[in-house]
Amino acid sequence: MSTTLPRFMVAAASSGAGKTTIATGLLRCLARRGLDVRAFKCGPDYIDPLYHQSVLDIAGGNLDIFFSTSDEVRALMGQCAQNADIAMIEGAMGFYDGIAGSDEASAYRVAVATDTPVVLVVDGSGVSLTLAAVIRGLVDFRPDAHIAGVILNRCKKAVHDLLAPVIEDECGVRVLGYVAPDAPLALESRHLGLVTAGEVADLSEQADALADLLEQSIDVDDLLALAGTAGELVYEPAAVEPVCVAGACTIAVARDEAFCFYYGESLDHLRQLGARLVFFSPLHDEALPTDADAVYLGGGYPELHAAGLAANESMLASLCSAHSDGMPVFAECGGFLYLKEWLEDLEGNRWPMAGILPGGARYTGKLTRFGYIEMTATRDGLGIEAGDTVRAHEFHYYDSDDNGTAFHAVKPRSGRAWDCMVARPHLLAGFPHLYLPACPKFARSFVEAAVAYRGERSA
Repeated sequence: MSTTLPRFMVAAASSGAGKTTIATGLLRCLARRGLDVRAFKCGPDYIDPLYHQSVLDIAGGNLDIFFSTSDEVRALMGQCAQNADIAMIEGAMGFYDGIAGSDEASAYRVAVATDTPVVLVVDGSGVSLTLAAVIRGLVDFRPDAHIAGVILNRCKKAVHDLLAPVIEDECGVRVLGYVAPDAPLALESRHLGLVTAGEVADLSEQADALADLLEQSIDVDDLLALAGTAGELVYEPAAVEPVCVAGACTIAVARDEAFCFYYGESLDHLRQLGARLVFFSPLHDEALPTDADAVYLGGGYPELHAAGLAANESMLASLCSAHSDGMPVFAECGGFLYLKEWLEDLEGNRWPMAGILPGGARYTGKLTRFGYIEMTATRDGLGIEAGDTVRAHEFHYYDSDDNGTAFHAVKPRSGRAWDCMVARPHLLAGFPHLYLPACPKFARSFVEAAVAYRGERSA
């Protein structure tokens, strides 16, 4: 299949350049023009797609060139953006920043794989002609960079008017406009990055205010024209063979203020395998859904809600009872912390958790592990067999007394290694996040275990 989908990528030279702020405003601009927009995020980020979803009221997607091949990335984009008018991809970190000082798995690689024009967000404060040198360096660093436009962030109109013709002459790219230093939507950050979209009480109003401003200072018509220069996107639709008829098992997925980090593609993959997903709140619900055949505890910020999680004793008892009964449980990062005996909050207060796994977890004050890993199973467990290999991602400031030894993890290129994850016949838990379309054997086994558990309950 193929599509001529207009599309563009918002990228930058580094993190903190304002990509998410400007991307959020541009999405609102395009949506207010009546366009059917799709939004994607490069890499394994969970938080930025939540902003996309909040602005567009559609699920955002991840385009991850480490977890997926170039063909799979094109297929994901093509299928998700079917019948859309335009798509936007938000880059990650610096445009060329990939694994261990390489461009592997970078936003640049996604732009090449999808043949997408790139708009650079660059800081226009405190600089003049040197900015053209920086942009020229980014444009020429790779012959297929796809960089076609520039937006000057934190830039006054007078500076933009002075620099725009210089940049266009020196670098051969179009300056699409600027964003003033006092623009609204100053998104707050914490130890894992931006606060989640749900925590910004007036996000919609801020997005509208920013869109009003961008309509005045950025040439959106030029942006649309640039998006229209994207090459033809050729792809083969991905097909997933179901494990069971749709709805033959139910997986309860934790989703609330404490647990909200999920790849949309992972949830879709479980549905394609035949599972029915129901969402529940470990913070607010009294117990697991009565029809649950398995539990998926994703990542998030349980440390910010440790007191509330501990106070919900009926939910903790429900989870422990289900696990004791043999219900399959899959837990990642924040979900892994929830299964421990105790969890310290950021102030050092210790709160009781589920106690399914021994020991506790505490804030280290520093990034404990970050980045892609390749894992090899050392023993059998839920959905895995010794020798299985899985790609995953870690990003956490917490550490625990016992991180498990079911997998041996190695960082690509650097070779740094450690053991991780706990595997039992009905449980797989640890700090690593899995992208389930890239772990088809585990995903199938997880759904099969849910089907088997339902059968045992019905017998």
